[in-house]
Amino acid sequence: MRRPGVLAAVLAVVCALVTGCGPDLSGARVRIAAGLKGGVYDKLAQPLADAWAAQLDAERPEVLETQGSPDNIARVRTGKADVAFVAADVATENTAGLAALARVHDDYLHVIVRADSSITSFAQLRGHKVAIGSPDSGVEFLSKQLLKASGLTGAVDRRNLGLPDALPALKNRQVDAVIWSGGLPTPSITEMSHQVGLRLLDITDLADDLRATSPVYRTATIPVTAYNLSAPVTTLVLPNFLVVPAAMPDDVAEALVRGVFDARGELVKAAGAALSIDVHPAIETSPLPLHPGALRYFRSIKD
Repeated sequence: MRRPGVLAAVLAVVCALVTGCGPDLSGARVRIAAGLKGGVYDKLAQPLADAWAAQLDAERPEVLETQGSPDNIARVRTGKADVAFVAADVATENTAGLAALARVHDDYLHVIVRADSSITSFAQLRGHKVAIGSPDSGVEFLSKQLLKASGLTGAVDRRNLGLPDALPALKNRQVDAVIWSGGLPTPSITEMSHQVGLRLLDITDLADDLRATSPVYRTATIPVTAYNLSAPVTTLVLPNFLVVPAAMPDDVAEALVRGVFDARGELVKAAGAALSIDVHPAIETSPLPLHPGALRYFRSIKD
């Protein structure tokens, strides 16, 4: 006998909590598309899965290891995941059939070179080896946007390396620059900066062209205190969304988003990025629409 659909099962849980109808939901799971083990998405997904299991009195949701945002959005579209952490630029490239539970944490673009490098601007990456993120990751997606905006798409030697491999490659001069999108500060960058001097490139001259490619990009400053920099660096800020199918039942979406904010304390313990999870910016997911169930939650807490 086939198990009931995951979302139908969660809806039944909500029904049980509200009305006491009490169906047997053993074996039913929500699938959360996260990212690589140990990454921020994974660090947030694990305690969120614990929280949802407790709140909904259901089996612990399955946290799926994935390559990152493009992989995650593809899994939601094909029914292989029910909830996904997704970088906003990836999530809003094609919004058909998708909705957001909430805006969660923000990431900052880092373009990293060695302190002893002669490279002082993004344009000077021409002809150099650049780590652009692992295949099918949100970092790779953003890197391609950067290269396109700068006119360097075919002019750099692109290396598909995630941060754990890219930083040692930079240290050993196997690459000349690393592109990364993450929180401030990113611990592994801080650690590497103690082993070999690092600098961040300012992208002020690219900001307007980048913002023209996606409405979710905005500029911000990485302060000197983040990595003991010699001067502040202008960069991009990129939000992250929790994305679900637009067809998810409203009661399910409302229960899940409520669970995110009820679990905020545990999420903060797991990853500092969760400090930016707040109900006020959480509704800012345009041009990806908020799910009606999520909107119902946000309206309820204003009453």
